[in-house]
Amino acid sequence: MIRNARIYTVNPERPIARDIAVKGETILAVGADLGALAGPKTRVIDARERAVIPGFIDAHGHMRGLGESLEVLDLRQAKSPEEAAKTVAGAVASRQPGEWILGRGWDQTRWPGGEFSDSGPLDRAAPRNPVFLTRVDGHAAWVNQRALETADINAATTDPAGGRILRDGAGRPTGVLVDRAMGLVRARIPNASPAQTKARIARAAEHCARLGLTSVHDAGVGADDIAAYEELIREGRLPVRIYAMIRGEGELWKKWLERGPLSGPWLTVRSIKLMADGALGSRGAALKEPYSDEPSQRGLLILSRTDIERVARQGLERGFQVNTHAIGDRANREVLDAYGSVLGGANGKRFRVEHAQVVSLSDIPLFVRFSVIASMQATHATSDMRWAEQRLGAERVKGAYAWKRMLGAGVRVANGSDFPVEDADPIAGFHASVARGGWQLSQRMSREEALRSWTIDAAYAAFEEKTKGSLEPGKLADFVMLSRDIMRVPEAGIRDARVELTVTGGVIRHEASK
Repeated sequence: MIRNARIYTVNPERPIARDIAVKGETILAVGADLGALAGPKTRVIDARERAVIPGFIDAHGHMRGLGESLEVLDLRQAKSPEEAAKTVAGAVASRQPGEWILGRGWDQTRWPGGEFSDSGPLDRAAPRNPVFLTRVDGHAAWVNQRALETADINAATTDPAGGRILRDGAGRPTGVLVDRAMGLVRARIPNASPAQTKARIARAAEHCARLGLTSVHDAGVGADDIAAYEELIREGRLPVRIYAMIRGEGELWKKWLERGPLSGPWLTVRSIKLMADGALGSRGAALKEPYSDEPSQRGLLILSRTDIERVARQGLERGFQVNTHAIGDRANREVLDAYGSVLGGANGKRFRVEHAQVVSLSDIPLFVRFSVIASMQATHATSDMRWAEQRLGAERVKGAYAWKRMLGAGVRVANGSDFPVEDADPIAGFHASVARGGWQLSQRMSREEALRSWTIDAAYAAFEEKTKGSLEPGKLADFVMLSRDIMRVPEAGIRDARVELTVTGGVIRHEASK
């Protein structure tokens, strides 16, 4: 039992309460003066007026990717190609010749000139080791010549569909691969063993629990991920609930279409994740008109409308939700048109657009017309605001990261982080939702809207709003206690809040040290 708290229930019938009592995995009561419900073995925690909110739900993350990011080179702080290469050089001493060096997090927009580097710095840092470094958004890779040679990529290699090999004036690959071109090298990297996959997911889950996440929508899983989740659940070692999206068409999708959806308290598999285009930072997002800062490019469509429509129809027939990554305005329109041709009009199927990052203002009503959820990530705006208008221009940027316009039109917005692309910390995401780094403030959320987007609306996006997302009797006892009240402290102080207690299913999964 938690007593003497300021509890934000996200239940409009009782928005604020002081006490919450838990029995087993569920909430017994929410209100005031519930001490009489405590038994001799009840643990009673005096919150001393601290805030308690429903457990954060990240509607778009990558659990195995988060686990991997905690063990590969972290290049997020690199301020130049040379600085990133220095980190690579430091790893060479502990590797055998020929062993792969992996990293992620570089962002060329933070480097002098804001442009991609060629492979030169990496060639000098690791002449005998293939290097594969993923951009912060996961949609481009920077590799050295050893990696290109390993994958037999040269001037004669053609761009794969939905991908782009950056080249110099003579047509030679420079060392940057965008979207599906990344797969040419990635296919040569040894696969993780089942034990490694399980260990990475377990590490990521523990990290999420420390941050106050009680549920995560894992946006693109394979068979090995599902197997790892099932093992961790059997062992009682999964502290967060998982809503898993099958990664694209393939044998796993066919298997689940035959089997049908799985809905469980700790693992649900009832959706598929598709990729319509690339990312804005690497100019892979598919735009209706050319990029303002590179007029020769309009981005990359990875899937056609026909492909998306086919999968949408399969999902509709077999009871699966369809969630499609779309960042550029062209990709968003293609996805909405594909969904619309299958759904026909308003419905309860809850298809989603993942990111919905740049949407033409005239296309926003299509989300409402076809009951499509916008699964958006607030910290993308604060990461991209330095250069987004350069990519898009002053007019097109009005439909970028347009949370308030979405909400105002009646679109359900589920929030998330897209970790490890962004920080997995939901408090950082909550702060970005209401502050936006001072950029385009007309599109920021109110604190109440932000809290809903991280709780009940994220639960709705997974068909789970009746069991989680708000603090009500009979719902799952998933909640967190914070060191500062993010609903009332000055805006600048939100980021200083820390998770002191994470409870999932009535069990304390994280408790800050005294």
